[in-house]
Amino acid sequence: MKNLLLVTALLFSSYTYSQNLTGKQLLEKAVQYHDPNDNWKTFNGHLSITMEIPNKPNRDSAIFIDLPNQFFSVKSTIEDNTSEYIINKDSITIVFNGNKNPSEDILKQNNLSKARASLYKNYYTYLYGLPMKLNNPGTIIHDTVEEKTFKGKTYWVLKATYEKEVGKDTWYFYFDKHAYNMEVYQFYHDESKNDGEYILLRGEETINDIKMPKIRVWYTNKDDKHLGTDILKSSKP
Repeated sequence: MKNLLLVTALLFSSYTYSQNLTGKQLLEKAVQYHDPNDNWKTFNGHLSITMEIPNKPNRDSAIFIDLPNQFFSVKSTIEDNTSEYIINKDSITIVFNGNKNPSEDILKQNNLSKARASLYKNYYTYLYGLPMKLNNPGTIIHDTVEEKTFKGKTYWVLKATYEKEVGKDTWYFYFDKHAYNMEVYQFYHDESKNDGEYILLRGEETINDIKMPKIRVWYTNKDDKHLGTDILKSSKP
């Protein structure tokens, strides 16, 4: 009977805490874990990332992010070809196999464009800036914190949506219930259709005193199809 009462008390305590913990409070605790010295706002550093995609060659990328000076570059190699996007404030430069002025035909053949350069910048600064990026203007942090079990582990779950000029997707972020580190996130374009993807995070790499996920494994929500794996290898150029 004592054991039953203890379990009941623990369960009730967990439930009560989740009701008292607001979305903003959970985000604050998560940011404190990942970026305790508030370094993301002035981030200036290199990321070395290997992307593994099933049945395709690896993409090795050297990325430089300098937020204070609005500079971003990504140099990616796939087999024998190397492409580079350089964004310096409003200026975008595209380099292909050392050619700083590739022809329109080369750009088209290799799917290179200024729009794609901006996409890569947004992709890498968003994902590797999480959860700090959730404090950005236009992000709507929902007050209710849910307690969910995902892949056998129970998490505190934060829901985020966006003002229409920022984005249309719905995101869920899964945090360890004790340390508040981020271990999973998931997004939907239309949640009623169970579309979108979930991403499992494993290990950590500390760069500029920020704890970043070392490995991200991407799956579809609908059928758990493995889409690819990002591996953060080092912070050196």
